[in-house]
Amino acid sequence: MTSSHDREPLGWAPMYETGRPATDDVWLVIPLFNEAQVIGDVIRNARESFPNVVVVDDGSADDGAHEAAAAGAVVVRHPVNLGQGAALQTGFEYALSRPTMRWAVTFDADGQHQVDDVLVMLEKARSEDLDVVFGSRFLDDRTEAGFLKRLVLKTAVGYTNLSTGTRLTDAHNGLRVLSREVVSRVDITQNRMAHASELVAQIGDMGVRYGESPVHILYTDYSRSKGQSLWNSVNILADLMFR
Repeated sequence: MTSSHDREPLGWAPMYETGRPATDDVWLVIPLFNEAQVIGDVIRNARESFPNVVVVDDGSADDGAHEAAAAGAVVVRHPVNLGQGAALQTGFEYALSRPTMRWAVTFDADGQHQVDDVLVMLEKARSEDLDVVFGSRFLDDRTEAGFLKRLVLKTAVGYTNLSTGTRLTDAHNGLRVLSREVVSRVDITQNRMAHASELVAQIGDMGVRYGESPVHILYTDYSRSKGQSLWNSVNILADLMFR
């Protein structure tokens, strides 16, 4: 494993001949649970910019793992459903096993995250020497979320900021960029929605440099049917307060 004293500075990035930053040092970590309908397209689109994708199949009952592998992802499987937090931790451990990995990106399987946003977040991390960049739905107006959903999510953000000592506008967005150093120190034990606040709390305790970047979360009929509804936001808040 590359140690912190012999790695290149965080702002360093090789370049392709086209002039855009290379992404060979980036691994997308995608938790997967019953997303066979869309996961192939999600991975094929992502791999146009990010060749390295690890999908953690968290006990799916459908053919999503096969679709992910056919689209070019590395697939690691949980024999039973353990929850998104556990899937992320497994994905981090796999990414850390790759010696050239310098950045891990948490990325959702249902098509709501945008690859272009990840490229912007990585550029911010590298140019500003940040260890973590959190995606935020609330830094611009591209994400269409209803008033009640925004209210519940912002309440959850306020609670997380108060309990973790961080200052974020969107603590429960699943799109994040994390440096190798941070990934190596993260230990997620919360497997339900509260894992996001646990991750924020651990990053806050590390004392590393972090920032936020505006992102467009694309809520579709499909993503809403898979848990991106108002009730899911309420569940996040409940998990925070009663974990």
